[in-house]
Amino acid sequence: MPPLLHHTRRHFLGSGSLGLGAAAVSLLGGHSVAADNPLSPKKPHFAPKAKRVIYLHMSGSPPHLDLFDYKPELVKRDGKDVPESYLKGRRFAFTSGVPKLMGTPRKFKQHGKGGIWMSDAVPNFHGLADDITVIKSMNTDEFNHAPAELLLFTGSNRQGRPGMGTWVTYGLGSESENLPGFVVLISSGVQPSGGANCWGSGFLPSVFQGVQCRSKGDPVLYVSDPKGMDRDTRRKTLDALKDLNEMQAAELGHPETATRIQQYELAFRMQTAVPEVMDISKETKEVLDDYGAKPGEASFANNCLLARRLAEKGVRFVQLFDWGWDFHGTNKSEDIRDGLTTKCATMDKPIAALIRDLKRLGMFDDTLVVWSGEFGRTPFREGRTAGGNILGRDHYPDCYCVWLAGAGVKRGFSYGETEELGFAVSENKVHVHDLQATILHQLGIDHTKLTTRFQGRDYRLTDVHGNVVKDVLV
Repeated sequence: MPPLLHHTRRHFLGSGSLGLGAAAVSLLGGHSVAADNPLSPKKPHFAPKAKRVIYLHMSGSPPHLDLFDYKPELVKRDGKDVPESYLKGRRFAFTSGVPKLMGTPRKFKQHGKGGIWMSDAVPNFHGLADDITVIKSMNTDEFNHAPAELLLFTGSNRQGRPGMGTWVTYGLGSESENLPGFVVLISSGVQPSGGANCWGSGFLPSVFQGVQCRSKGDPVLYVSDPKGMDRDTRRKTLDALKDLNEMQAAELGHPETATRIQQYELAFRMQTAVPEVMDISKETKEVLDDYGAKPGEASFANNCLLARRLAEKGVRFVQLFDWGWDFHGTNKSEDIRDGLTTKCATMDKPIAALIRDLKRLGMFDDTLVVWSGEFGRTPFREGRTAGGNILGRDHYPDCYCVWLAGAGVKRGFSYGETEELGFAVSENKVHVHDLQATILHQLGIDHTKLTTRFQGRDYRLTDVHGNVVKDVLV
């Protein structure tokens, strides 16, 4: 009984499974956490356009001026000093003094019925022009990788907040009984700068956090049975743990105990379901060749195919991170000429295949696909490498590009503009909180209502900001 002495009346009434708290939940048509699986499907606030999200994040931030935002005037003024008016009161990650403007060395053309500008660095994207909306007026508050990724995925530049996919599974639950509602896939061998905080649970129950899967080796670390333990023994062990946890839940009433029970049960079911869904060797040769995927290897191509397979099996939010997009120009792989060509070749083919595959399976119209970095790149040469032969750009938060495709998104559409040299948004500015609000909206979630109380106030993914970008929606 001593732990109950620390409960307030509000806590008692809100959490009591047989008292007024449960009665209120019942009257509202909700579920008691103590009685139900917290990952069971929940009703959205309104009819959704998207059943699921596949988020493709290019960690390090691609040079948008060499991919989607064509600036002919910047090309004309290549090599000239940046006008003082653009530098006054500004600071950059690795550049000081008066840098030189750098027009793109890439060749741009307009593609599709909407005339979307794309460079020769992403040839496979050219065929997607009639399927996507490119937002050219994105902006963020952060110019370093980790805080920018945290702001994008958790709504805060500091650690400790729930990830976007965590909020989604918290609000909507999971459509799969045997797979997590939120899965994370990482390629290029490096974690994103924001780390596991990008898909962590923060102050929400840990059952909602992202589960990181691997395309090579055991799909999920530590989910396999230990040596010498068969499945029947594991079942008996989990039953014993469940009895002990239920005794603790009855005594202390801590919500994380219920979460722990569900996590153990989900892990047991995942032992069969995850290896099956992660086995891409079951796909046809035509599908594997279209993605450029190779069974048994770890690659972004494999992960794109896995994203489709996971989404097909009911995973609500699949988040792909691909490291290697930090084009400072410090080595040849970071050169926006050959280096960008090489890096894009690992990315645009599988993504184009993913879009085609979703269409083939009839999933494109209810799957929201998002492509992004965490910020943009400067319209001038990076200061440390300005004197060399390798062309690179510095971090730039004021403007960059993302694109959306699929569920309820306009097709063949370009939204927003930056001024002629690419230093500032000139039309239809979109902040990262607006992007978050729009993603939630497509899932049937009002971002202002998806909240949880922590440390005395209500929190949400978009903090106290964000507007749905309705102009990019049908």
